[in-house]
Amino acid sequence: MDRAVIGIHGRRKSTLRRIVSASAAVLSVVFLCVPPATALALPTPKDLTAFLDLECFKTNPYQPPATTLTLRHINPVLANLPPETVTLGQREQLCVPVAKNNQMAPSPAIDFIKYIDLACYKISGATVTTGLVLSHLNPLFQTLPRTQISMNTPQQLCVPVIKNNVVPPAEVLSLVSHIDLKCYGITPNTSLNAQLSLRQLNPVLTSTIPTHSVQVLYARQLCVPVQKAGDNIPAEVFNIVRWIDLEKFDLTTSVVLPTVTLTLRHINPVLAGLPAEQATLTGPSQLALPVAKNGNLPPG
Repeated sequence: MDRAVIGIHGRRKSTLRRIVSASAAVLSVVFLCVPPATALALPTPKDLTAFLDLECFKTNPYQPPATTLTLRHINPVLANLPPETVTLGQREQLCVPVAKNNQMAPSPAIDFIKYIDLACYKISGATVTTGLVLSHLNPLFQTLPRTQISMNTPQQLCVPVIKNNVVPPAEVLSLVSHIDLKCYGITPNTSLNAQLSLRQLNPVLTSTIPTHSVQVLYARQLCVPVQKAGDNIPAEVFNIVRWIDLEKFDLTTSVVLPTVTLTLRHINPVLAGLPAEQATLTGPSQLALPVAKNGNLPPG
């Protein structure tokens, strides 16, 4: 080959190498300038609790493996009640997040609320007969008068699960995995007598269960936050979940909802070793609404 031609090819290769090198340098700078993904901030206790509404569906009966748990109360109002050891009985409900009358929680609370799914199991325990005054936290019901109730015998333990292996973002999982509620029967059973429209929030059910109207009737339970022995809750999470108090009301609906079968998996560290469960939802039975006890409001 002619030396002139060889020289031209050499200069072209050298130029090409310089272009490639410069391009790589530019891409490196651009990559370094891209900001990292922003971690999802924790919501305030006030924002999370005020908009936490759960529609509780009856499920087919399921008995988990023999599991004994020691529970202690973590809300300041009930901190004087002693710890109690309970055994998980038959699963009775799956409570899933809903929006009432198209009312949406503010950000970032909504990003956490839509992943709060609680499976409720029958338990038994000591009657406490504790008098409390309850006030509604959700803006739709804040004008309702306070109600005086007696919290009596524990009936259920509601624990966090995920549906169909849909795992929430890490920041969300770090909070919702520590929500454990001990549900007590209450008296008197006063009626809310409210007509509401409920819309599913969790991604697994938004396209499966349609928006539907319900009539909210009599109060039956108060579900209060507890901590299971062996569950080390981070301080910033503890200061949120300790304020979750939900009053459960019976509900009725004239809408025929589809039968849905789900796979449930426990996400609380203490129960993570339990096997996955199949749960068939056989219709809504209750609505859990956020309340405060004795005027002790979640901090904002």
